[in-house]
Amino acid sequence: MRIALLQTNASDDPARNLAATHDMIVEAAEGGATFVLTPEVTNCVSANRTRQTSVLRPEEKDATLSALAAAAEEYGIWLLIGSLALQSGDPDGRFANRSFLIGPDGMVRARYDKIHMFDVDVSPEETYRESAGYRPGSEAILARTEIGTIGMTICYDVRFPHLYRSLAQQGAEILTVPAAFSPGTGPMHWEPLLRARAIETGSFVLAPAQTGTHSATSGRERRTHGHSLVVSPWGEVLLDAGTEPGVHFAEIDLAAVSEARRKVPSVLSDAVFDVRVMGEPT
Repeated sequence: MRIALLQTNASDDPARNLAATHDMIVEAAEGGATFVLTPEVTNCVSANRTRQTSVLRPEEKDATLSALAAAAEEYGIWLLIGSLALQSGDPDGRFANRSFLIGPDGMVRARYDKIHMFDVDVSPEETYRESAGYRPGSEAILARTEIGTIGMTICYDVRFPHLYRSLAQQGAEILTVPAAFSPGTGPMHWEPLLRARAIETGSFVLAPAQTGTHSATSGRERRTHGHSLVVSPWGEVLLDAGTEPGVHFAEIDLAAVSEARRKVPSVLSDAVFDVRVMGEPT
């Protein structure tokens, strides 16, 4: 199966981002991809709540979702919209960070709301409180499709291996990890975490990413790590997109999933161990 990962440098202007993303989807489809994936927050990269409130819309009114779903239908492709920032209707005003799997008929086949919020202190200059602006999801999502069984996750989820193990045990062959990964942690953590998730589960990991410095109408500009990756079930990096925006192609064969799991069947084990604590704290 020929896939395409879109590596984008989205701004806080959804209309501008939509035009660029649509053009890349057309390029991917014309390049022969049957499964196209976009990064996290495809529609709007912003750290400013006021700006987000003014430009974000609920799912049923989001122009990016409707336009990209129409493009999937027009070109007859499967499309993972890595995520969209959306108004959720929550009383506290927090948004949803929601991934969409679109079929070649233009219909939404699955939705996933990011479970793990990026609340970290990378350095005094780089702190994040995603939970202040976004409400976490509560359900792991598996999509059984004609192109394979897909486990949907987003960015910071990659640090929680139990989620991926659970998806693989339920049959996931492909794990999607769209991201807007921090440049503070990315150089050391991004590739090792993705390769670990692939090796632990014997799955393909597809991780389209935002990249570069993202222009902002208001508030501080965000920066992201780039390096969209495709990792095989054996842990081999099949694609590293570097740091430039663009459309990046790869070929995957799902027969590699069963082969990896036959060789190392660890994902099939459900063993749970009691932990014996020795000694006293000093």
